[in-house]
Amino acid sequence: MTPRPLHFILATILIDAIGVGLIFPLMPDLMDRVGAGGVSNGAVLGGILMAAYAATQFLCAPAVGGLSDAIGRKPVLLVALATLAVDYVIMALATSFWLLLVGRLLAGVAGATYITATAYLADISPPEKRAANFGLIGATFGIGFVLGPAFGGLLAGIDVTAPFWVAAALSAANVGFGLAVLPESLPPEKRRAFRASDLNPFGAIRDAFRLPELALPLSCMFVFEFANMVYPTLWAFWGRANFGWSAAIIGVSLATYGVGVAITQAVVLPALLKRMSEFRVLLIALCVGIVAAFAFGLMEAAWMVAVVLPIACLSDMAPPTLTAIMANVTSDDRQGVLQGVIASLGSLAAIFAPLIMTPVFRSFSGPDAALRLPGAPFLMAGLLLVALVPVVLKMRPVAQSS
Repeated sequence: MTPRPLHFILATILIDAIGVGLIFPLMPDLMDRVGAGGVSNGAVLGGILMAAYAATQFLCAPAVGGLSDAIGRKPVLLVALATLAVDYVIMALATSFWLLLVGRLLAGVAGATYITATAYLADISPPEKRAANFGLIGATFGIGFVLGPAFGGLLAGIDVTAPFWVAAALSAANVGFGLAVLPESLPPEKRRAFRASDLNPFGAIRDAFRLPELALPLSCMFVFEFANMVYPTLWAFWGRANFGWSAAIIGVSLATYGVGVAITQAVVLPALLKRMSEFRVLLIALCVGIVAAFAFGLMEAAWMVAVVLPIACLSDMAPPTLTAIMANVTSDDRQGVLQGVIASLGSLAAIFAPLIMTPVFRSFSGPDAALRLPGAPFLMAGLLLVALVPVVLKMRPVAQSS
């Protein structure tokens, strides 16, 4: 394998991840630009945009994956990158909410090509190098998710549209790079016809929940992901309403959170797992998540963010620990299906959480709020995590058998 195709795939993943995080610190200013009428109303419209992106990605991911199996990886990847560049231009030019919505829908379709990029890497990697190369994808996505909010917040200091123009240029440049260096990885004799089942994202989820040893962990995964969506959904609006934060401060704080999550999963989690069981680590992650959610919900001083944010990062030990517990009780020939179901549940959480949490934020932060409490969605997330404790305790036999 020559290094150029690998570099292209990693660049594609990086741009995709930057695009995911880029918009978070800009949301309050973008909503002002399209006439949302205040932070509380802007949060609701921003939640609709986030849900639309997640829904499109969820619905399109199986079809995009099936399409790449049918016609090859290269055309799907290049068209997706071109679509992403168009989306960024739309976001930069949009002065109405509906145009922003069109841009987010396009981004959701293009973002579903994460699956195709992974498949391309599997095609070109020898078996003994696949795990290492998949690790590169995870690391690259993590770097992009840190850089996205940081770039978005800092470039917004020039103009709210500047981050989108830069992202559009990066996507367009990567299309040119792909045209120049990217060979097709899936030869015609290995392709398959596009099937109707490729259009159904719900089948594997239904089948997984029928397995008794997975039903509880999958339910816990969905509730945790739903509660944890309070951070990307409302952090920018909460920071603006509570402390008057600028886009730059929001971006830096989100990037700091991303770094903290990376350190948690790469350093803290392995160290704890050497000393205790996965079940105990899961309980610790759940408890610190509860503490952080209630702290942010009641917080009144900005300096306290620096104290609580590291605690919140530790709660991100829960998803990989739950994944490990489920993987250990799943047969080898179902591991891919399991990972697809977990990703789908995360997408469903990203659809429903913004639609539910942002109206709660508006009710407690709007000018007519009977009780002003911008952190109310964090309190709601904390209550959901509290409700998970007895469910997790019931999982002890499954965790121990794993």
